[in-house]
Amino acid sequence: MNRVLPAIAGLGIGIALLANAAPADSAKTLACSQCHRTTVAHIGETGMFNALLTGERSEILKSHPKLVFRQGPFSYTIERRGNQSWYTVTDDKNELSVPIDWAFGLGAAGQTYVFRRGNAWNESRVSYYREIDGLDLTVGARPEVPASLEEAAGRLLSVRSANECFDCHSTAALQDGALHTESLTPGVQCQRCHERAEAHMAGFQRQDASKVTPPKLSQLSTEDLSDFCGQCHRTWSQIASDGPHNVNNVRFQPYRLTNSKCYDSTDARIRCTACHDPHTEVAHNATFYDSRCLACHSGTASGKPGAKICKTGSQNCASCHLPKIRISESHNAFTDHWIRIVKAGQGYPN
Repeated sequence: MNRVLPAIAGLGIGIALLANAAPADSAKTLACSQCHRTTVAHIGETGMFNALLTGERSEILKSHPKLVFRQGPFSYTIERRGNQSWYTVTDDKNELSVPIDWAFGLGAAGQTYVFRRGNAWNESRVSYYREIDGLDLTVGARPEVPASLEEAAGRLLSVRSANECFDCHSTAALQDGALHTESLTPGVQCQRCHERAEAHMAGFQRQDASKVTPPKLSQLSTEDLSDFCGQCHRTWSQIASDGPHNVNNVRFQPYRLTNSKCYDSTDARIRCTACHDPHTEVAHNATFYDSRCLACHSGTASGKPGAKICKTGSQNCASCHLPKIRISESHNAFTDHWIRIVKAGQGYPN
């Protein structure tokens, strides 16, 4: 591990997070930085990299030593005890108390917790939300008061659900189709997206790295890249066939983007990575995206033939044409990637 650090010195907070926050988990990503220094420089700051944390490492849990919530007769407490946070549910007669094993999510919305009971994983019925700086029902939890303490504790995850959750929020979670939480690497790291990355790194040790090269994702077509990102963000076909067909599908960007009138499966200017570099944190300033919109809607020779010019202006394009859609239960507003002219009183297109 130490032999890697001199090669990445001075690259800023992203590398510092890699080296100091979870050195054992980040060793392979640090190794990638020896050659891909600029690419990896800020990856430690991204929500994807921090999509999964152990209960011990969650900064939210560390900075909130006691969180409380109540629904009907059930009281919920998430309390820090030493280096571990405990999830406790009681109805004043009986109590269920377990350590939090995993913290899912570190984005704008908040964080949900997963704990082990017996041989199964369970999702906490309550989650932390940044907007209220406290607990509320986990998105998807039935709003009715639970009928029992077992139900109040949370949702039992099926094998399929657990596999999908860990596979999208971590690296190397599945081995031969089976979940191995004891050996996964928390967060979305290099080898989660780049196939054969480990063999590529091993080649350097044998001085024959050129024999194994990860496929270049930049060479994927716009449609293939949408499906690639859709492995976790849901593909168009998944939502079109299985739903949800309501406001909740605003969270599934590939589906929303594909429905846009300007979507062109052969044009790289509308692909996911045209606006979002997965190696850096998502830009939240609307003006950042102006150049991306004007790459097509410019009215110049370099623009897209037939692409209309906005009559209103050429700044803050995203603030009008990618509206924020609020889902109250998530305490968050999501950017709608269905690019369109939004008219007053217009219903939500789904």
